[in-house]
Order: sequence, then C-alpha cells, then structure tokens
Amino acid sequence: MLVRIAALFLWILIPLAFWWAYATYGTPHIVTSYRFHDNGDIYNPRAHRRYIDCDYLGVHGWKTASAKDARCPWVRFFKAEDS
Repeated sequence: MLVRIAALFLWILIPLAFWWAYATYGTPHIVTSYRFHDNGDIYNPRAHRRYIDCDYLGVHGWKTASAKDARCPWVRFFKAEDS
C-alpha cells in the first residue's frame, strides 16, 4: 500500500529535474551570428576561421559571448545573470 502511495508522487521528480538543470546550466541559446578572422577567403565555408565572438538568442534575449577555443558552439547555455 505504501509503495502505491509513493508512486503517486513520482511525477514530482520530473519538474525537480527540470528545475535542477535550469539552476545548474541555465537555458539554451542558439547562435545567430559570429565574427571571425579568416584567411582572405571569406565566402569559402571550408576555409580555416578563428572566431572572435558569437551572438546567441534565447529566452533571456540576445547574448554576446567570446568564442571558446576560437570556435562558436551552435547551442550554449546561459543563466539569467550571465552576459
């Protein structure tokens, strides 16, 4: 009987997991534009580029962040107080 009652409250774990992910990582933002140094062939998608900074859009609005290891990840997580 006790196990049946406990099973009724297992749904609480799902919102708690979402809250924990939000508190730990923030919300996802997708890259929309970026600035980079190139080798003089700006329109070649296979040219080697060193990214400088990236612009992201998400629920907290626009965020500009420095590139990580001269790369711009497609999705990056930001907390509300991060810039």
